[in-house]
Amino acid sequence: MPEIVFYDLKAQHDIVADALRRAFERVLAAGAFIMGGELAAFEQAFARFTGAKHCIGVGNGLDALTLILRALGIGEGCEVIVPAHTFIATWLAVSATGAVPVPVATDGSFTLDPARLGAAITPRTKAVMPVHLYGHPADMDAIADVLGGRGIAVVEDAAQAHGATYKGRKAGSLGIAAGFSFYPGKNLGALGDGGAVTTSDDALADKIRLLRNYGSRQKYVHEVQAANSRLDELQAAFLAAKLPRLDAWNAARRRIASLYLEQLRGCPGIALPAAASFAEPVWHQFVIRTAKRDALQAHLKAKGIETLIHYPIANHLQGAYFGYRNHGDDLKSCETLTAEILSLPIYPTLTDAQVQFVCSKIREFAVP
Repeated sequence: MPEIVFYDLKAQHDIVADALRRAFERVLAAGAFIMGGELAAFEQAFARFTGAKHCIGVGNGLDALTLILRALGIGEGCEVIVPAHTFIATWLAVSATGAVPVPVATDGSFTLDPARLGAAITPRTKAVMPVHLYGHPADMDAIADVLGGRGIAVVEDAAQAHGATYKGRKAGSLGIAAGFSFYPGKNLGALGDGGAVTTSDDALADKIRLLRNYGSRQKYVHEVQAANSRLDELQAAFLAAKLPRLDAWNAARRRIASLYLEQLRGCPGIALPAAASFAEPVWHQFVIRTAKRDALQAHLKAKGIETLIHYPIANHLQGAYFGYRNHGDDLKSCETLTAEILSLPIYPTLTDAQVQFVCSKIREFAVP
């Protein structure tokens, strides 16, 4: 067992254990488990939190993105621009509609590079899906400037950005719609799978509500071919119990990130993440880069420190996207990135002493 685990979810749940138990007992007593009052209450609360008009709870983050694209009418013959470096769900959502994901390289914040966006646009481009990766918002205004009023939708993949802000506005309110994941390890995580769509577009929200529930507004009446993707009452209740803590938990992550940046500044061979001036990240992951990544990870493991790689295999090298292997320079730069990145422990209950210990062992490796 590592001395410092990568993410101590149990310690975080201990803080809200009583609220989670009350949520469970409330749902159990009500006897309503799908599309009830708990979901409605959480949807209203999360919409307020993001600054969007609507929140629609769905089964998971992948479904959230897929349903947005379907509601926008995106399908076969369409292209959607995505970051080359991201979790594969971003690409899979596009493929699930029959459209084609078009990868573009990321910039120094690990988000889609607006400077490379223009070259990827074709007459078939119907949407751009920037990812607020590792909790850092993409440069949404710069992306909009490149699109230049061409009618191309901007869909946020906000699966890792609960509470992140861009020029003072929260992720989830920056595009036509946003997809969130509530996977347990997220900044706001359920106790199982879960997801949500946020949007301020009334018509789009109505379509997504229809598409998540068998294409049905009235029981046994089905208007369109659709999916079954609904955030259940129990997970909605758990998320509602955690949501009031999210700002404090994000503040703790920012404090930890600041300590990492202070302690590791100038460390030979270690490239640190940086927050853009327009962004207030929520540090879902703290990702460093080093050409000696594998050796550093082994060194930290030997010292009892657990680290992970987000993500070790580039999407275009996965079997699911075999045809992309010779796609160009944007993907080659992604391969370099995936060979160098390493995620350090970061979570609200991580102590300053633990962060300092991690940093001391990294410095020990860098300056033997």
